[in-house]
Amino acid sequence: MNPYERYRALLDGQPVDLLPRLPILMAFAAKFIGSNYAAFASDYRVLVEANLRCAEHFGFEQLSAISDPYRETEGFGAAIEYMEEGPPRCVEPPLAKDPDMARLKSPDPRRSIRMLDRVRAIEAYKDRAFGQYSIMGWIEGPAAEAADLRGVSAFLMDLMTDPEYAACLMDRCVAVGIDFARAQLEAGADTIGIGDAIASQVSPGTYAELIFPREKRMVEAVHAAGGLVRLHICGNTSHLLPWFAGLGCDVIDLDWQVDLAQARAVLGERQTIVTNLDPVSAVMESSPDRIRGAIGQQYASVGNRLMIGAGCEVPPGTPHENLAALCAPVPWKP
Repeated sequence: MNPYERYRALLDGQPVDLLPRLPILMAFAAKFIGSNYAAFASDYRVLVEANLRCAEHFGFEQLSAISDPYRETEGFGAAIEYMEEGPPRCVEPPLAKDPDMARLKSPDPRRSIRMLDRVRAIEAYKDRAFGQYSIMGWIEGPAAEAADLRGVSAFLMDLMTDPEYAACLMDRCVAVGIDFARAQLEAGADTIGIGDAIASQVSPGTYAELIFPREKRMVEAVHAAGGLVRLHICGNTSHLLPWFAGLGCDVIDLDWQVDLAQARAVLGERQTIVTNLDPVSAVMESSPDRIRGAIGQQYASVGNRLMIGAGCEVPPGTPHENLAALCAPVPWKP
């Protein structure tokens, strides 16, 4: 089996030789090829080369186009600053001082600079690795993008004091996200990652009423366009697991604060989940033996369907032997 075949077979519930490996690499990948985060986030050629060389060197199944949360935000009109030693920075959320949505530009995946750069990354992956690796595009979820446009504190207040406005803003973000996802699928992606980090900070009631329906709309749109969905929400989302079960995602990627055995009990045996070692203490600051042991323990605890990864991005200071241990082949067990 090649990496793409392995990935698709496990999602289809078929036997595989090894558990697919899906580490999220950004700053690590840039550093691995002697580049920096600014180049990685601003030039699709650097992102593609970095991820391809890491996939070949460490051995994993999915090439990702993720770099930072501000691709759509730039399309909406935000100014973005690139940082050599850290992720890009939004100079000021477009709606931070004035919530009027008429201030926003209309993002276009084929014209907005940073959205087009991601589409070109997917096209480059298709040219170099189609059918060999899974190719994952990326969009921001409704709450995450709304928070990028308003500012985190302002958006959290909107959810509590003006839910109608928050809902309208998220609807605008959903429409843009779906358009962006379709452009990436047309360019060659087989999977779309949806990141909605701020959702971990809201109550179950707020999530169920305002965020869940809009995430589900995104999932259904990606499926209708022929793609798969990998959901990743940073932080402790244990309180949201019952709603995750209803989203219909193909892969659910949980951060390290969530107990995987609990997640399996709530999400069910048919849901593919990803191992979620703490990227810092259990990967970067750990050892190859401990990493392999922790992966084995999680597999024994939750069983199939399982893929391998860390709870979030693998930090750039991670020793190469530790990432190699995270990506070490783990035989699939019936």
